[in-house]
Amino acid sequence: MERKFGKLRHGLAAVAVLLSFGAAAQEDPELARLLNAAAERNPEVLAAHKEAEAAASRIEPAAALDDPMLEAGLLNVPAQSLSLRREDMTMKMIGISQRLPYPGKRQLRRDAAQKEAEASTSAASEVLNRVRRDVKVAYRDLWLVDESLRLAQANLRVLEQVASIAESRYSVGQTTQADVFRAQTQLSRMHEEVLKLERERPVQEAELVRAAGGGEAGVTPRAPQPREAELRLDALRSAARASRPQLLVQQRMVERSTAQLDLARKEYYPDFDVRFSYGQRDNFQAMRREDMISFTVAINLPIWGEKKLEPRVAEAASMRGQAESGYQARLNEVDAMLRQQVAAAQQALRSVRLYEGSLLPQARLTAEASMSAYRVGRADFPSLLESRMTVLNAEIGRAAGVAAYNKALAEIEFLTGASLF
Repeated sequence: MERKFGKLRHGLAAVAVLLSFGAAAQEDPELARLLNAAAERNPEVLAAHKEAEAAASRIEPAAALDDPMLEAGLLNVPAQSLSLRREDMTMKMIGISQRLPYPGKRQLRRDAAQKEAEASTSAASEVLNRVRRDVKVAYRDLWLVDESLRLAQANLRVLEQVASIAESRYSVGQTTQADVFRAQTQLSRMHEEVLKLERERPVQEAELVRAAGGGEAGVTPRAPQPREAELRLDALRSAARASRPQLLVQQRMVERSTAQLDLARKEYYPDFDVRFSYGQRDNFQAMRREDMISFTVAINLPIWGEKKLEPRVAEAASMRGQAESGYQARLNEVDAMLRQQVAAAQQALRSVRLYEGSLLPQARLTAEASMSAYRVGRADFPSLLESRMTVLNAEIGRAAGVAAYNKALAEIEFLTGASLF
């Protein structure tokens, strides 16, 4: 049967996939609810946001001036008389001083703190991005368990009918007792498979609940809906460079290390200590003494460049080189993983098409024909059982392909930092 699919495009970079069996979150209320819950209450997400808030709070202090110094005292007091009136130079002094960094240093400190805060914000987005990926993957895994369980239970009911037919034919001498034993054995195996899937479901659901940040169990995933789009590796790479939070973190770290290198070079220039003081002098007998004011500017002398400043510049240059190499390493890693996930998605897509186009219809037709033939004694029982298990395996194989495809899409969304739908 020919299918029609609507085209979807990604707003940032025309990112798409060849045939997505994953409904968009807004079309799956249950998945949308879980994603919203993860964003609001997942502890890792909340912790990352608090870290970003803390980094943002460090921006203004980084560029702030040092605290001014307030001083008060007595100047030029005679050692013997300790009189404040006898000597002309004796005075009560109060003053204030302020250190002023060389022009440009404060801005560079602010820039470095700003880039670190932006990196923390992107890191928080990366955590949320990863958590959303985990929710989607766990959601698809849980759907696969539910679908496999549904198919196994349906096949169990069919096998019960087959076993009943075998017993009826044995009772009238139309088949051997071995067929009855085979039917009962296969029924026991299917019961075991159902129990296995029932045990697996709480495990998968617990992983989903954990990724969503807690809450009650009882999630019932919806079946993915078909989507059509186009996978272009170059577009995915461009999207990753534009919006992948992890890469944005690395970019901000490069910019921060550049500001720190410029700041280290600025340390060759002196800072300024500006001081203003007021001196009050007491009158002596009929002699009136005027008060005095003082204003001075002092600078530090950065003369220990070889031992103190040059190593700092070398360290900052090495840190920038490390940040640049780290960014390139992340780029290479993202490119390689994108290639892997695109290949995985395409492989899963081909598998689903193969199941839907030929394997599953043929298996169903064969099973129906075997059932009809066995009823009238024209087919042996092992062939009938084999045909039924072939149908079950094909149905589960298709479901596994659909789940694998959607999980690959979730990984691609994680790697690009952008939604495919």
